[in-house]
Amino acid sequence: MNYNLIKDVLDLVAEFENKNAGSNKSAVTIDDFKKWIIINYNAENLTAEPNWEGKESGRSPESVINTLIVHMNRYAKSYSKSAIFRSDFSSQEDFIYLINLKAFGEMTKMDLIKKNVHEKPVGMQIINRLISKGWVNQAASEIDKRSKVLKITDKGIQVLDKQMGKIRKATKIVTGDLTKNEKMELIRLLDKLNNFHKPIYDKNIQPEFLLEKALNNTNL
Repeated sequence: MNYNLIKDVLDLVAEFENKNAGSNKSAVTIDDFKKWIIINYNAENLTAEPNWEGKESGRSPESVINTLIVHMNRYAKSYSKSAIFRSDFSSQEDFIYLINLKAFGEMTKMDLIKKNVHEKPVGMQIINRLISKGWVNQAASEIDKRSKVLKITDKGIQVLDKQMGKIRKATKIVTGDLTKNEKMELIRLLDKLNNFHKPIYDKNIQPEFLLEKALNNTNL
């Protein structure tokens, strides 16, 4: 029997319990322990650093990440264009706005624009196009009668449902041949990045000051 391995496992369990000292120990499960290991697992010590184009000449990992994110966005857009080809949709933003309204319910124009990380002029053009097509209407809020909210119409739901089969196919192919575990890890990493950038974006900092203020408000 490998007693050193057993000791290491017991030490890991002890560390887990110390980190969760305020929790009800009887309510802590093996799944909690597994999740804790995954979150705190230092993959950098065991995973070889990948190669990338330009690495030998000093290209930084940040440059590679930025480029790959831009490329993925372009790939996703090309699949979206295929999904709405010969449909009533003008762009992928049209169905994304409708999906948000259907999934999350009524919301103000600015809430919808912010949810899609668009600038106001671009978002307003999309919203006005959806209203003109009768897919979205604007009505008084049931919570605050003084404010206006957007709602997806029956016509909007119908046109969205009609295209959802192809939209789902486009969504699926974007993730390529990633395994389920890889998808979960990618979600975790992208969510971490989103949580970093969203508070900065929500401040509506003018472009000429954005880089400086973003860097000053972080630990980079």
